[in-house]
Amino acid sequence: MTQSALHNHGHIQAHGAHGHGHAHGHSHGPAAPHPAQPAPWSILRMPVTTRLGAALAASAMLWLIVWLAMR
Repeated sequence: MTQSALHNHGHIQAHGAHGHGHAHGHSHGPAAPHPAQPAPWSILRMPVTTRLGAALAASAMLWLIVWLAMR
């Protein structure tokens, strides 16, 4: 085998090893949307008090950043 043949052979194997093969299409039709998947977490499922606490904590953190920047 020549040097170029060895290089080409190794190059082809390298491309196959990390996913440069042919592409597969979607399993649904082009007009159909992707199927819905269940959300693992939702802010709407949190109790109101927890949501308010999270909002207050986020607001306090943002005000802290502003306060530190103004110092």
